[in-house]
Amino acid sequence: MSSSFGEKVKISIFGQSHSEAVGVVIDGLPAGEEIDMKKVYTFMKRRAPGQYKYVTPRKEADIPHVLSGIFAGRTCGVPLCAVIENTNIRSKDYIQLKEMPRPGHADFTAEIKYGGFQDYRGGGHFSGRLTAPLCFAGAVCMQILERRGISIGGHILSIKEEKDTPINAVSVSPRELEVVKEKIFPVFSDDVGKRMQNVIEAARMKEDSVGGIVEAAVVGLPVGIGEPFFDGLESKIASILFAIPAVKGVDFGEGFGVSRLFGSENNDAFYYNVKGQVKTKTNHHGGSLGGISSGMPLTVRVAFKPTPSISREQDTISMSKGRVEKLNVTGRHDPCIVPRAVPCVEAALAVAILDLYCLQFGGGIHNGLE
Repeated sequence: MSSSFGEKVKISIFGQSHSEAVGVVIDGLPAGEEIDMKKVYTFMKRRAPGQYKYVTPRKEADIPHVLSGIFAGRTCGVPLCAVIENTNIRSKDYIQLKEMPRPGHADFTAEIKYGGFQDYRGGGHFSGRLTAPLCFAGAVCMQILERRGISIGGHILSIKEEKDTPINAVSVSPRELEVVKEKIFPVFSDDVGKRMQNVIEAARMKEDSVGGIVEAAVVGLPVGIGEPFFDGLESKIASILFAIPAVKGVDFGEGFGVSRLFGSENNDAFYYNVKGQVKTKTNHHGGSLGGISSGMPLTVRVAFKPTPSISREQDTISMSKGRVEKLNVTGRHDPCIVPRAVPCVEAALAVAILDLYCLQFGGGIHNGLE
């Protein structure tokens, strides 16, 4: 099972949904970086379960315990290891899943791949619970990037047919992204946000679920980040985004919309701004040309499927009896995971970009890049 990511800055995520803890090891962080743990806690709280009616009632404090890697409030040059305890588990809710796989989940494929030895409780290592350590790693990486003038933020772009105001791909500012982070429901338009919540609640009342799209931007990326051919900016970012459970689509800039444009419409004209920097008048390319950052905001959209664990009765199979059976999924689940997925997308972006940044520039605090 491959649970590691990165080349210069590497993360390794461990644990299962119902194991004693989940956690992450981050190797390759530059030494001497101050890490504000209060900011880390605040970031992780945005992902934590059990806070609002439109998320799972499973309550977890999600307080990371740092075992190594930080001394006197700063990174000290050794791998940073943090664990997050699982304290509110109900494994009995999942006993039948060993025999009857849930539609839409990895229960069936994991059973075949691992010969029945996988931890099936709560989805095991395939659970969204593993995004907690990802968010810890992202929160740490984000502070290091912010010190280098790079800001990351996202919002819920859509849930079903309800759509928020899109990010302005040309002029989005760090402050605009920060304002959304301060909201309980991460959207630009609060009126749209209320309608989205009504859609989620309606699905919950019908014992169903809904999906949606998270849109995010990275502002302040210098020109030249990305390692083509296979570690280009989009390639690297897409690979970690697709590791987030329930992600089924990723696109950058205009994305699939470019297929409907003429070249004259899609090409972004270059110009010099008042500071003498090269910019583009439009940003259909989403901040990446040839897999290398262009200096424009990096924009990405991430599609999340509806939560597959629904209370409504579904058809599945009995693996021992070799026949179709009816399944009623028990346990505690989100009717929509999208609100909690926004910080997960931000975290994944931070990890990937810090890795690419350090590949390009190093990253130590003594190289004039602080």
